Amino acid sequence: MNKARLDWVISGLNRYALTKSEDQFLKTALEDFDKNHALTERQEERLENLYKGKSQSIPNKKLDHFSFKKSSPQKAAPRRPHTKVY
Repeated sequence: MNKARLDWVISGLNRYALTKSEDQFLKTALEDFDKNHALTERQEERLENLYKGKSQSIPNKKLDHFSFKKSSPQKAAPRRPHTKVY
């Protein structure tokens, strides 16, 4: 796996909420790639499978502008009866 592919996969995974173990794996894989300029076959396979699995779900990490605020429903003002004026 080359650096461009690794960066692309990492940026794709950053759109999703990751578990602690998944996040730790990503950090370790990045450190290993920086040291050795390559990943092991097993790391590449796990990274690809993680990306494939997460990409089938809906992104849920950075949806601030689409998320709805959690608030209690507003009470409606009482309606005034409409009377005709002659």
